[in-house]
Amino acid sequence: MALRSAPLLLLALVKVVLRENCFGASSHSMKYFSSSISEPSQGQPHFVSVGYVDGQVFVHYDSNSRREQPRVSWMEKVGKEDPQYWDRETQRERGTEEEFKESLESLRLRYNQSEEPPEVTMSSRTEVEDGMETHICRVDGFYPREIEASWTRDGEVWLQDTLRGAVAPNADGTFHAWLSIQIDPKERGRYLCHVEHDGLQEPLDVALKEPKSNLGIIIGCVVAGLVSVFAIVGTLAFIYIPKRRQDDHNATPSELSSLQVISNLKQGPEAPSVERK
Repeated sequence: MALRSAPLLLLALVKVVLRENCFGASSHSMKYFSSSISEPSQGQPHFVSVGYVDGQVFVHYDSNSRREQPRVSWMEKVGKEDPQYWDRETQRERGTEEEFKESLESLRLRYNQSEEPPEVTMSSRTEVEDGMETHICRVDGFYPREIEASWTRDGEVWLQDTLRGAVAPNADGTFHAWLSIQIDPKERGRYLCHVEHDGLQEPLDVALKEPKSNLGIIIGCVVAGLVSVFAIVGTLAFIYIPKRRQDDHNATPSELSSLQVISNLKQGPEAPSVERK
């Protein structure tokens, strides 16, 4: 599961009970400080209750020990005088622990803070300059925020030639992140995008994809360019040819006569007819 150094999203409840007692001219105070957190660090209790008298800790209870215990010597006498005292106090603290647990669960559901596993997608491209491949691993839609995502090479974490984006929130309360790497295409099979998160039952490893060929894009651009050229030529021909025909149709009689003379000259003089007797 995900490696966690400290909880990034923390729901906490705190309750302080203050009791003051006056005895003659002097007064004393007794306080109970109770707290509960949703995601404690490893080994830490999720519920703790501590009692103070005049600022001194005299009793302690936590969810790991599940037992209220004295913290000063004079409180040990209470157990001897009343054998059921520590059992009653322990049951009271356990009840408070359950109340806090239910309250935290209600808060989590109210703010839609359940575990949504990450969706991992991969995109790739080939650099024109040197033929190297750039691969981008995108991790999206996960909650809680804490996540471990890294590149591995032959099963080992690989940091060389890598970039990483910060974990950022989505509009729906989930989070997204990305990381990229540049590699030699011949070594593509040695790399994986490794993801660990509380929403995953087990770590996820995603293989790199072969970048799509740019040949189709190039052919498409060439075809589009030829179509544009043909369209321009066709448009000019459509405008120019009808205009020539219209100009010939609108010629004046004198212009038509001149055209006829020129045509006759091109054909040569008409041969004289010979009358035979």
